[in-house]
Amino acid sequence: MSTTLHESFVVPVFAAIPFILILAAIAIFPLAIPHFWDRNRNKAVVAALVASPIAIWLLAAQPSLLLHTATDYVSFILLLGSLFIITGGIHLGGDLKATPRNNVIILALGAVLASLIGTTGASMLMIRLLLRTNSERRHTTHIPFFFILLVSNAGGLLTPLGDPPLFLGFLRGVPFFWTLRLFPIWVLAVGYLLALFYVLDKRAYSKESTADLAKDASEIVPVSVDGKLNFLWLALVILSVFLPAPWREIVMVVSALGSFLAGTQKGRSKNAFTFSPIAEVAILFAGIFVTMAPALVLLEQNGPRLGLSAPWHFFLTSGALSSVLDNAPTYLTFLTTAQSTALALHLPVGVVAVPASFLAAISAGSVLMGANTYIGNGPNFMVKSIAESSHYRMPNFGRYALWAVAVLTPVYVATALLIGLY
Repeated sequence: MSTTLHESFVVPVFAAIPFILILAAIAIFPLAIPHFWDRNRNKAVVAALVASPIAIWLLAAQPSLLLHTATDYVSFILLLGSLFIITGGIHLGGDLKATPRNNVIILALGAVLASLIGTTGASMLMIRLLLRTNSERRHTTHIPFFFILLVSNAGGLLTPLGDPPLFLGFLRGVPFFWTLRLFPIWVLAVGYLLALFYVLDKRAYSKESTADLAKDASEIVPVSVDGKLNFLWLALVILSVFLPAPWREIVMVVSALGSFLAGTQKGRSKNAFTFSPIAEVAILFAGIFVTMAPALVLLEQNGPRLGLSAPWHFFLTSGALSSVLDNAPTYLTFLTTAQSTALALHLPVGVVAVPASFLAAISAGSVLMGANTYIGNGPNFMVKSIAESSHYRMPNFGRYALWAVAVLTPVYVATALLIGLY
């Protein structure tokens, strides 16, 4: 969301309170009132109660900002929704032997696919195969957790197709292949996470009972693919990113409808496909987008006074806010801040009027640190929901955030050093 059109709009600090409240609800309610929070209808009630005052205020005081927010939300949810629906019709059948080696192969393939078909597409395509493969094991909480870090986030760093913030950067003038410069950071993050996962999974595998391992070995099924026609619809969505609005969104809707209504439903049936995960994302992010609009205006208006002058400043701040704000509008906000900073400091600039090191920092921060919480990136919540529906135990909001930051801190330190070389 670009807020540069609203520089004269005075936003009081307390306007950020509803955003804090909705984040608190997402963090606390699953623990305090789990049966209430399990229903998407109740999530919608909470989101509406918290977001409605901000929506009414913006409608009266700054309707153009509310319109920008609604437009960004629609584009965001249509991209995620179309990828979710289409990949939900592709069933990767099979049940591989749940060894650390096979799990690493699945995660590595998913990380590569994330930059080709998006983190949402890759997540929805690969998560069920990984969960099914490990369904006979008992020590598995770390498996969907690392899947979110690798496939739903870090893997999407290489192209604008990979993650929504990079796509928005492409729409703002960043050349399509510019993000390939981030390959060293991608290798660092993906390689480290795969190596760490292998060590942890090997230890967990050694704790499995003989009976469970025997059951796993006896239920091996070769990999198969149902719903191949959906690859055509998936290709159309990928190509649509080169179209202007609203044609881009129209192609996404048509592709999703074509996938859902045309051809066999065999793949969707085998996936036990439901709209519940994308409905949960749509509900929660509707509240998040509305309530974070004034918070982002506050950030943009005060950004030049924050003292951001080095690449690692932009990496850490854009990443920290991408952990709790949606990383796509956060990327745009810091891109604007970087432009004004470069102008004020008379720095040499590259594409989109920012130094290459600043652009690399914002890109890496927004993508990598979107993994820090369940709300940092759209696919995170979807994977959590699918894993829980498959009877996997997932850490709660706070515990997940602590785990993610602890695991990813070495990546963040190394990236902060690398971006200074761009």
